[in-house]
Amino acid sequence: MELFRSVTQTVLGTPQPDQQPSGADTVERLIDRVQSSTLLEDRRDGCRALKAMSRKYRVLVGAHGMDTLLQVLEADRSDHEIVNYALETLVNVTAPEIFPEECEDGDYVPDSQVSELGGQFTEIFTKRQENISLLINLLDEFDFKVRYPTIKLMTNLLKNRPKELQQVILVIPSGVSKLMDQLSDSREVIRNDTLLLLTQLTKSNTNLQKIVAFENAYDHMFEIIREEGFADGGVVVEDCLILMLNLLRNNPSNQTFFKEGSYIQRLTSFFTHPLDSKEGWSAQKVTNIHYMLQLVQTLVAPQNSAQVVTSCQKVMNNCGLLQALTSLLMASGVPVDILTDTIVTVSDMIRGCHPNQEFFANMMAPSTPPRPAIVVLLMSMVNEKQPFVLRCAVLYCFQCFLYRNQNGQSQIIQTLLPQTADVVPGTKPFPNSVTAGQLLCSGLFSPDPVSNWFAAVALSHSLVENVTQKEHMLRVQLATSVGSPPVSLMQQCTSILQAGTKILTRLGILMLLSTWLAHCPLAVQTLLNIPTAVPYLTAQVSANEHDELERVSQGLCAFILGLCAQFNDGSCANFSQESLRQLVSDRIGAENFGDKLSGISRIEAYSKAAKSPQLSAKQPSDLVFDHEFCRLFKTLESSSLRAVTPQLMNGTSSEVSPAEVIKYKDIIRDQDLEICQLKETVNQIQSQLNEHTTDKERLKAQIQQLHDENTVLKAQQDISAVGTDAVTSTTSESTGNSTENQQLTQQLNQLQQQLAEMTHARDYYYYEMAKKDAELSALQQSNQLSDHQQSQQQEVQQTTPQNVEATNNNSETGTNEVQNLCKQLEDLQLVLYNKDWEIQQLKENMKNNSNYPQENSSAEETGSKVLSLEKELDQLKELNSKLRDENISIDGQLQDSLSQNKELQKQLSAVTSSESTVSASSDAKRCRDLEDELENLKKEQEDLLVLVTDQDSKMSDYRHRLRRYGEDVTDDEDDDDEDAMYGSLTGSYDDYDDDDEDLQ
Repeated sequence: MELFRSVTQTVLGTPQPDQQPSGADTVERLIDRVQSSTLLEDRRDGCRALKAMSRKYRVLVGAHGMDTLLQVLEADRSDHEIVNYALETLVNVTAPEIFPEECEDGDYVPDSQVSELGGQFTEIFTKRQENISLLINLLDEFDFKVRYPTIKLMTNLLKNRPKELQQVILVIPSGVSKLMDQLSDSREVIRNDTLLLLTQLTKSNTNLQKIVAFENAYDHMFEIIREEGFADGGVVVEDCLILMLNLLRNNPSNQTFFKEGSYIQRLTSFFTHPLDSKEGWSAQKVTNIHYMLQLVQTLVAPQNSAQVVTSCQKVMNNCGLLQALTSLLMASGVPVDILTDTIVTVSDMIRGCHPNQEFFANMMAPSTPPRPAIVVLLMSMVNEKQPFVLRCAVLYCFQCFLYRNQNGQSQIIQTLLPQTADVVPGTKPFPNSVTAGQLLCSGLFSPDPVSNWFAAVALSHSLVENVTQKEHMLRVQLATSVGSPPVSLMQQCTSILQAGTKILTRLGILMLLSTWLAHCPLAVQTLLNIPTAVPYLTAQVSANEHDELERVSQGLCAFILGLCAQFNDGSCANFSQESLRQLVSDRIGAENFGDKLSGISRIEAYSKAAKSPQLSAKQPSDLVFDHEFCRLFKTLESSSLRAVTPQLMNGTSSEVSPAEVIKYKDIIRDQDLEICQLKETVNQIQSQLNEHTTDKERLKAQIQQLHDENTVLKAQQDISAVGTDAVTSTTSESTGNSTENQQLTQQLNQLQQQLAEMTHARDYYYYEMAKKDAELSALQQSNQLSDHQQSQQQEVQQTTPQNVEATNNNSETGTNEVQNLCKQLEDLQLVLYNKDWEIQQLKENMKNNSNYPQENSSAEETGSKVLSLEKELDQLKELNSKLRDENISIDGQLQDSLSQNKELQKQLSAVTSSESTVSASSDAKRCRDLEDELENLKKEQEDLLVLVTDQDSKMSDYRHRLRRYGEDVTDDEDDDDEDAMYGSLTGSYDDYDDDDEDLQ
């Protein structure tokens, strides 16, 4: 208070004796002084006074001076002293704890509200992101007066409003990086407070955890722990371990980064260094090792993904971490809580990892004589003098050792069998006088209920998902007393149940029997053959108890009855499935049975045990269910209830026996096979359709080729007919014989009728016309070059044989082409016949395949394929119509060609008139040659007519085949084409007659 008065008098001046300023007036004057003063020293003194008053008058300073202090941080950043005063004031205002000065006077704020002031001022401070950015930028100042209070202020803000501040820091560029840089500060107090700051920053925020981890946080932590002396270090080691736990817990990304960064290998030094120390176990050392073990557990916890856990377990075994922890487990002088945590950690390291389980099975305890570590641990579990939490940890370790370890299960069961029994190949019992099986049996029949529960649960884990070991354990014989015959283990268990033991013992043995009977008809038969077993179970289920644990016991008895009905193979004549069902209906009642069975899952202890495989019991009264039993019950509850009381499940009296279930499964399996076969059949049909589509395209191409070849043949016939008419006209002019003209006219009519049936004879005609044009051109050139009559005769004699020879060559070429066309037509006819047969077979196959039961999707696919074929057929029809249109256009071209031929005939008549000056002998010789040529052409024409007649019959057959495949080919259209051709040719030959008259 003296300091406060001196500072106040210095800043505000000495008050009058009769005036005593209040705290509010003083704070207001100080804030006004900081805002209005132009001198830095005055503002600095005002900030110093506000800092002194901020602890007692927190509300006044925070409410009225926060904006002023922030302005100081922005405007006077270069003066580290005034910045320090402003930061310290904000630290006091936002502090989450209560200051002693606030408790002296209660004039301003009640004590119940003091603790909330820090959170309220923090909320005001964090509303503007610029304020947090200002603090982050102040970390760049190396001065201790600035950096240290900045870290303290941010720590207070994170404690009061962690989520809001985390979101702000996450969006500030380089915000996390600047905080991580403080770990490299040489001043330990800044480094240590930064650890606390980062711990608050990374709580429950996965994104910040990832960023901090990738900012080399692990390297900083390991370096600090090494400098501090590992487990022998102080509270700084604890802070580092807590920060690492924040980064790894429930964060698979950081766990993977920790493993891939080879940080697991560096954990080994945590547990090798403390063992070398001969000093005692201080409280801080115990705390440090406790957090170190938690760090290892975080990496291999069963809640993590299986891939991460398996990879971490392998690395821990390879780097020697598992060996270091097992050595700590077997060491002497280890505190109980550390020993318990070590057992749990080793349990998670070997759970489900076969190499680690083998290493643990071969580990020997340093005792005389040496014993396996598993035996030593079981001795502690069945010893009622050991701490309860330690016994729970040993049971969890035994469960993890047997988890998915059939070899380990076989080793345990072998120690229970008689010594004369055959050893299962690939297994070996523990080579000691005291075996694990003996310890479990001693615990099962111990007077201690906790030992009974532990031993029963441990034995049940030796049978989980292992029908072979369940059948082997039926051979276990126990000597109850000296001189008495041995009894089986199952019979002894039922005897213990009937002896009226404590509830915890009954729960353990009932869970053991449930695991034993599940999926093992031989064990069910053995239990049903015990005379007192079924009556005891029926009496327990039908009893009316109100105690919660007693109702759990009744529910377990109902579950065992359900398993006996579900896995009953009918070998026990007294208690078949039907008789058990009738017994439950008569003695218990279906509704009562279902209520007792479903009551198990409604217990809170069931929900706790089902969450985690590790026991969460803190005292013996918390022991009710085992995690593996909860998994088994959840799987078989509905089926066991349906096996005993099917009317509760279906609402009717219909029965569903295991035989019927197997029958339905077989039916489903057969249906699956049939579906697979049908799918293969559909795939085959699809491939066949594709092949037939390809064949259809090839067939279309061959049909088009046939049309082209037929066109060529008809064109050859047209040229022969035209050549014959021309030669006949020339002969009639020279001889003037009208009789021959009449004969030629009759031949022309016959040719016109034959040519009318040829609908597509165009292309080759133009080729022959071009040849005739070339011949006429050559003839005109020969007439122009002749200067003398003698030379003209020689030239005519030379030219005429050449023409005749050319005509003969053309005739021979046409004959060869006709023969080739005939051969190709025969091949095409054979191909069409084969394709017709294949298409018919395809239709029959599709018709047959439609009789098979197929899925709806296959029918839809077949329908779509049929639609696609119909579309292709429509396209073929359109192509056929286009061909007809092209025929019409070709007819027009034929008219043009005929007119051109008429002009050529006129040119020929002109040439003939020019040749009239040639001697009569040469004309007579030329006429004879032309008559010979005409006779040859007539013979060739007759041969061609025979071939054309055969070709017409084949074309008619092909038209019928095309109509069969859906092509629109009619006789009317053919007749129209023939009439058009006939008219065009008639007109052309009439023109030829006119030309003949002109020539005459």
